[in-house]
Amino acid sequence: MDVKASGLTNDLIKEKEQEIESARELKKQLQSGLTDVKKIKEELEASKQDLTEYVEKLDGQLATVQEKIADLKSKITEKEAEIIQTQEELAAAVEDQENQYEAMKKRIKFMYEKGDNLYMELIFSSESFGDMLNKAEYIEMLSAYDRMMLDKYVATRELIELYKEQLEEERSYLEDAKAGVENEEASLNSLIDEKKNRIEQVSDDINAKEAAIAEYEAYIQEQNETIAILEKAVAEEKERLAEESRLKYDGGMFKWPAPSYTAISSEYGNRVHPTLGVEKFHNGLDMAAPGGSPILAAYDGNVVAADYSNSMGNYVMIDHGDGLYTIYMHASALYVSKGSFVTKGQNIAAVGSTGRSTGNHLHFSVRLNGSYVSPWNYLSK
Repeated sequence: MDVKASGLTNDLIKEKEQEIESARELKKQLQSGLTDVKKIKEELEASKQDLTEYVEKLDGQLATVQEKIADLKSKITEKEAEIIQTQEELAAAVEDQENQYEAMKKRIKFMYEKGDNLYMELIFSSESFGDMLNKAEYIEMLSAYDRMMLDKYVATRELIELYKEQLEEERSYLEDAKAGVENEEASLNSLIDEKKNRIEQVSDDINAKEAAIAEYEAYIQEQNETIAILEKAVAEEKERLAEESRLKYDGGMFKWPAPSYTAISSEYGNRVHPTLGVEKFHNGLDMAAPGGSPILAAYDGNVVAADYSNSMGNYVMIDHGDGLYTIYMHASALYVSKGSFVTKGQNIAAVGSTGRSTGNHLHFSVRLNGSYVSPWNYLSK
């Protein structure tokens, strides 16, 4: 072992001390960055009288919490990989220590058996004064080597203790991050419940059933007007394009847009509305799925809208050609933008509960030539 190798051990010790301090600081930041649901609810209290404003503000908070969850899950994956690396480094350091210890035992045994006789033999066997000086220098080098080996052994033991300390800090951070995910998911569910209760409360507060129905129809009309405007804009744009460059639907079956769905919570077609208690037309499929789970493009097409509205929440609308469109509502996050081309199965958004929604789900609609049609005509599971 030379001086350079010993220096490397000391450099590693300094590096590990810095990494441990950094891990402690990251843990403090993680703990201080968790969502304060109580504070959010207090801030939202002032806007409860205006349901539109309330939903928009709450959706903004839902998006923030969903981003925190995604960030924490990413940090957990990174930290798990770092822990594996630290464990491997610790194992290597322990093996290095054991090898050093065995080498030192042999050296000590040799010196014990030879003792001072070794040095005397070297000196008295010298053929000249110059040879004796050379051997004396060699003896000094041996002593310095023994000292250096001992120092390296002590440094390696210190490094092992630091690896153990780092591992403990990393595991503690990992546990905090996992607890943070649970906390954020609980906060997300709490805010979704808060919105659900508020929407239902507003519905209950409406005096006449006719007023409730009118309010619901206005909400659906808002959706339809937004979508119709987008369709009209696309149609006008297509008129400016040459026939050969127009997007055409080739008749293929759609990809299931919510691969993590657990159930169809509301079918397409006429149904008894859960809040109003009257039969109304439901223009799509509601696919119950975990918040943050992927929403996939059902088919190739151009994104004509990736926006937010108070009724649809975060939504994406895709033009597949020949008057065929798909709409994906209530997302927690959008991963595409207007004007981009997407392919069948591409991850375009995340399931959420934004807009007039009372729980995590994807509302999936299909329109053909300006009218809603059954998604079942195009879907294959």
